[in-house]
Amino acid sequence: QVQLVESGGGFVQAGGSLRLSCVASGLSFSTFAMAWFRQAPGKEREFVAHISRFGASTYLTDSVKGRFTISRDNAKNTMYLQMNSLEPEDTAVYYCATTPSNYYRAGLRYDNWGQGTQVTVSS
Repeated sequence: QVQLVESGGGFVQAGGSLRLSCVASGLSFSTFAMAWFRQAPGKEREFVAHISRFGASTYLTDSVKGRFTISRDNAKNTMYLQMNSLEPEDTAVYYCATTPSNYYRAGLRYDNWGQGTQVTVSS
């Protein structure tokens, strides 16, 4: 059974940093590209970042470019999201997900999801 477990969320002041982790089990990790999504209260879930199977290709949504970095360690079955210069607008539940499509494009299918980790940024 595929399981994705996010961690690393918390409460931080604007300008601060957090690093989220997503640990995967029950799958061959390196055969999946991975992504981070987030959902703020009252809003739809939105794409944040995508990383290819071996990490050679990454894509981030415009609002986080220059502030967030996505990475992965296939030996540890773990994906990361380093978030710097956090803003109150980054407050959301952050989810990780898998996709069989190695390179990002809009409308990709994401098959497995974690339960999410809350990130709260105060002004």
